[in-house]
Amino acid sequence: MKRVALLIQYDGSNYSGWQRQKNAITVQEILDKALLKITEHTVKTFAAGRTDAGVHASGQVVHFDVDCVMPAGSYSNVLNNLLPSTIRILESVEVKDNWHACYSAMYRHYRYVINNSKFPNLFINNWSWHRYQKELDEVLMLNASKRMEGEHDFFAFQKSGSNRTNSITNIKNIDIKRVEDLILVDIKASGFLYGMVRLIVGQLVLVGEKKISPEIFTDRWVNKKKNDVKESAPAKGLCFVNAVYEESVFKKVNKNDFFPVFLIKGFS
Repeated sequence: MKRVALLIQYDGSNYSGWQRQKNAITVQEILDKALLKITEHTVKTFAAGRTDAGVHASGQVVHFDVDCVMPAGSYSNVLNNLLPSTIRILESVEVKDNWHACYSAMYRHYRYVINNSKFPNLFINNWSWHRYQKELDEVLMLNASKRMEGEHDFFAFQKSGSNRTNSITNIKNIDIKRVEDLILVDIKASGFLYGMVRLIVGQLVLVGEKKISPEIFTDRWVNKKKNDVKESAPAKGLCFVNAVYEESVFKKVNKNDFFPVFLIKGFS
């Protein structure tokens, strides 16, 4: 047996998330069926993070154990011939037997994209939240978010239905910047609670629109006022960018391949 790691991109628009479900189509189910065709037996896959319905991934990491059917590096091309165009394998490599896509990750990186233009843009509509009612103050949003860095209890930013024993996690870094009409919210953390990023973004948008103050934002999560956290950003603006490991696993892909920088230019 050998352990193979995959670097995967997927458009989550029409999937009910990563993890297998009984009555819904998921990315894991599609991938597992493709692996079954190659290996002729059931292969169990493990992901770095479980994305929810409608959430995308530019650098999801998955591993599985398999008998030596083919070289590990060949799985990417063979799988891409079997998978739909909404799921792409960027690279496949052999890893050590004790390496784990989820448990070996030091932290994970999510990005949320907000289109703050007055007008919709069909070319990015499926991958961003068109929040156009007011011009967002991204500096105010960033300042409000910075206190969340470090290890804290984020109970207020956890949707119901989580099976975690506690709501403590460590946010490594938060960055919020404007690129033309886009607001990019980047959060890197050791782990994420169920619905955490979307709830954070929903509250930060209220700060950016000056509907609540940074002090109210902080008070809600510090004092676990979950009932006050009602606004959640839609799934389509969220993307699992990548997982980071102590040693680099994939060699062919650089960080710009995960989530390229793109600008929205006005028409002249």
